[in-house]
Amino acid sequence: MDKIEQRAVIKFLYMKGMKRIGIYEELKNVLGECALSHATVKNWVAEFKRGRTSVQDEARSGRPKSATTPEMVSKVHDMVLADRRLKLSEIADTTGISKERVHHILSEELNMKKLSARWVPRLLTHDQKRIRVQNSEECLDRFQKNKADFLRRFVTTDETWVHHYTPESKIQSKQWTESGCSGPKKAMAVKSAGKVMASVFWDASGILMIDYLPKAMAKIGELKYDLLPHPPYSPDLAPSDFHLFPKLKTFLGGQKFATNDAVIAAVEEYFASLEKNHFMEGIAALERRWNKCIELGGDYVEK
Repeated sequence: MDKIEQRAVIKFLYMKGMKRIGIYEELKNVLGECALSHATVKNWVAEFKRGRTSVQDEARSGRPKSATTPEMVSKVHDMVLADRRLKLSEIADTTGISKERVHHILSEELNMKKLSARWVPRLLTHDQKRIRVQNSEECLDRFQKNKADFLRRFVTTDETWVHHYTPESKIQSKQWTESGCSGPKKAMAVKSAGKVMASVFWDASGILMIDYLPKAMAKIGELKYDLLPHPPYSPDLAPSDFHLFPKLKTFLGGQKFATNDAVIAAVEEYFASLEKNHFMEGIAALERRWNKCIELGGDYVEK
């Protein structure tokens, strides 16, 4: 059933007195993933409430710019203010203009853009931001005095839980689907209870040691390393957190292990497969991140 036919169904069910939630559920039950989205159903019900009778797209001029009228700009603006998560296709489907025109109205006429919420480890206080700036300045000064020596001597460590089962990420589970249908569904999976704590010591040349006990700081004291300052709540300034562990978790995504020994073997096999420049890249990235942290006044560095 194409979108015009679905609009006709929406109109019919609305005229029968059905609420938009019920209309959407009816379409979903019959058409499954190919049903119009809830937002689109909501918009069309609103259109019919306002007196619209046609289910066809509004007539378009041969000149695309004619769609950018004050009335259309106002209509698009009202729709977005009512639901800021609307997709371009949903706005275009309701207004009868192209997605390109919708994008033009939003970006050029209304000066709007769509942004995702940014997850951060913590909402930093002014004092915490200041500490991050001071630590970054101190580390950056030592780095720039002798870069080659710094990279040769720098050792970093961190701990991470490695589970017997780590679900695939959203990106890993992407699939090709037919045009007009929404994406496939996947049941929510959680990490297994069985897990191993891995303390990973590494430098620009590779892995130095993996200790499967949560006693990394004791090891550092025992080896008498000179510790660089590291601010709290700052995984964006820790090479293991922003470089090494995310790729490890991606590698483990979807794999299942029966024992702790199997987990340990998989972790060590992964690290052994990495090229030497992988480790150098992670440590060398600190210079840019320290500079960026200072530039942002201590706020988090995204990438």
